[in-house]
Amino acid sequence: MHRFFVLACIALAAALSACSTTRQAPDTSIKTASVIAPEGRTLTSKRSEDDEAPRMTGWHHLAGRTLEVSSLADLKLQDKEVILSFDDGPIPGRTDKVLAILDRFGVKGAFMMVGEMAELHPALARKVAENGNTIGSHTYDHANLSSLDFDAAMAEVIKGELAVTKATGTDVSFFRFPYLAESHRLRAAIAMRDMVVMDVDIDSKDYFATTPLSVTQRTMDLLHKRGRGIILMHDIHKRTATMLPTLLSDLEAEGYKVVTLKFKKAQTPNNVLASADFVTIR
Repeated sequence: MHRFFVLACIALAAALSACSTTRQAPDTSIKTASVIAPEGRTLTSKRSEDDEAPRMTGWHHLAGRTLEVSSLADLKLQDKEVILSFDDGPIPGRTDKVLAILDRFGVKGAFMMVGEMAELHPALARKVAENGNTIGSHTYDHANLSSLDFDAAMAEVIKGELAVTKATGTDVSFFRFPYLAESHRLRAAIAMRDMVVMDVDIDSKDYFATTPLSVTQRTMDLLHKRGRGIILMHDIHKRTATMLPTLLSDLEAEGYKVVTLKFKKAQTPNNVLASADFVTIR
């Protein structure tokens, strides 16, 4: 009986110890998320080394209107409207991740493809187009057009346009200058080809060797100052795919809308459109 009593006391002491309210030291190895899910949505618990923050699941309200443009003069964004643009792809393992993230948030981007990259990865280039994204070209091999004479520069533009058209199976109606190195003469000549030159309002500088969080913060800081605009990113960088869910979550939480671009063939003569392309209107 005495032995039974001792064992009972030990069991009771253990139970009381388990109910103790003494707070344990925090686990400093756990990092808190930088994104909080808006009401009505949840965060998945799985994270990989490449994830900057937990991914949101559920319904999103980030998608905005579709804007049809014939020239740069038509590209007028309202407050809290952005265009997501991606240069230099496509490249497997990066562009496809960007596409999956855009799909998850229900938005589209404008992909300015390098012709040579589109030729190397035609299936991926076609997938970008088939997903409803805006297709543009970015020359054939990312040449600095300001270092070429006019004829050589236009040959590079045209070669890139044809390569992207062939790979995607769709018309290429937008163009961005590599390094943003342009001239009025080139802008006019490109407009004559029924293409809209895409400028940049917010440069994410995702090509810098920095953290995905820094890219997100830089982009949002610039956007807060401007209020709207075309965001430049690159779908060839790992950090871009890593930071994109957080950037889109931040945009959504702050009430921004992502505009989808669509080209509309103008009835105005091309030489008038080319003149309009000299002036950037925002």
